[in-house]
Amino acid sequence: MNFTFLTLFPSLINSYFEDSILKNAISKKLITINTINIRDYAKDKYKKADHAQIGGGAGQVLSPNVIEDALNDLKNPKHVIFLSPVGKPFTHNDSVRLTQKSHIVLLCGRYEGFDERSIEMRADEIFSIGDFVLTGGELPALCICDSISRQIQGVLGNPDSLIRESFQSHLLEAPNFSRVMNLEKKFENFIPPSEFSKGNHSRIADLKNNLAILKTKYFRPDLYQKWKATQRVENEK
Repeated sequence: MNFTFLTLFPSLINSYFEDSILKNAISKKLITINTINIRDYAKDKYKKADHAQIGGGAGQVLSPNVIEDALNDLKNPKHVIFLSPVGKPFTHNDSVRLTQKSHIVLLCGRYEGFDERSIEMRADEIFSIGDFVLTGGELPALCICDSISRQIQGVLGNPDSLIRESFQSHLLEAPNFSRVMNLEKKFENFIPPSEFSKGNHSRIADLKNNLAILKTKYFRPDLYQKWKATQRVENEK
């Protein structure tokens, strides 16, 4: 899969792929990463990519011309995603769905964001990663790229890592415990469930499912209600 980032600060993007799992994915040619500096498409000698807002207001807005020219320079097919606080909250299901795309283009806003005409004319989808505002769209774009990439076959060393993850079926993942021995005494009051060490995989799976339900009910009651609704539907079939 190909990812292209349109940004004013390519170094913020490139550095993320210099280590760990996604670096290996690039080496295996499972994903490709391309960064384009939006400023390269500015027409004036100062390479100005942003302008003051119509009607006044603090903060500059990215020029629709530079966005348009940058996108036109990319071959089709491409799936264009704008990162903006107004967008739909990005979910696990989105990351799974988007693995079917061959080329995803991620538009990283800055300052006061995009000229609305760019979004209306060129966005295939608009995403937000939460109800908060950042200084730019690079971090949200990286989050989305990371989430999609790990769903691609071969990116994770162990494909079982994708089983029973948080947000599948509206549940959080069950608590995990390392197999480390000889922990300090202060950990003695926090002993993992003994069932995890007995080797009965069926009972372990049931226990993990129950713990996932309890964890979701405590930390994310909104997800828990969605899970309950799904269970009611399945029980009515």
